Amino acid sequence: MTKTPEMDALRDRILTATLPNVLFDGWSRTALIAGARSAGLTPEDVDLAFPRGVRDAVAHWLGRADREMVAALEAADLGSMKIREKVAYGVRARLEQAAPHKEAVRRGLSYLALPGNAKLAAASLYRTVDHIWHACGDRSTDFNFYTKRGLLAAVYTSTLLYWLDDESDDHADTWAFLDRRIADVMRVPRFTGQLKGLRAKLPNPMRVVRAFRAARPA
Repeated sequence: MTKTPEMDALRDRILTATLPNVLFDGWSRTALIAGARSAGLTPEDVDLAFPRGVRDAVAHWLGRADREMVAALEAADLGSMKIREKVAYGVRARLEQAAPHKEAVRRGLSYLALPGNAKLAAASLYRTVDHIWHACGDRSTDFNFYTKRGLLAAVYTSTLLYWLDDESDDHADTWAFLDRRIADVMRVPRFTGQLKGLRAKLPNPMRVVRAFRAARPA
């Protein structure tokens, strides 16, 4: 996709207007066109903004969510937090900004579970956890780099799935669940060693793809 401020503004305009329609039409061209029209735009504007259709729209949506998360992290006083608090803050910021559109998130996971979308799903997951670690000050380049991101990916995806079905006030149960998962990770000294045992406790991040492939609407 062409990356210019003007084009990104058009994409944001269409996307913001589309999100309410995803509840009824899923991530589809129908939802995008309905959103564009409600924003005073045309189907031609949808094709201009998202040349590859829904795939480009979902990719832009995921990228925008990460940018909003990064902005929240940059505005926070991370220097006063312990590492586990920083990580939890990042995951929580990512989910809280999506809370008004939880069904769109659910439908988005279903879309990512479609054949051919595994690369987009994996890339977006990696980008999210990498942004969190980078905001936390991680500058590792050795095995720790991959270990930290792999473990956080497992924590993030398990928390995301829990959050989707959480009906507690202000998602209090989700944040408690997140704290427990991070505690599991922090028991591993320097995030190394005993990795095999920890992976047995936390889900493989790609299970989210298989789970939503089985559950996606016909």
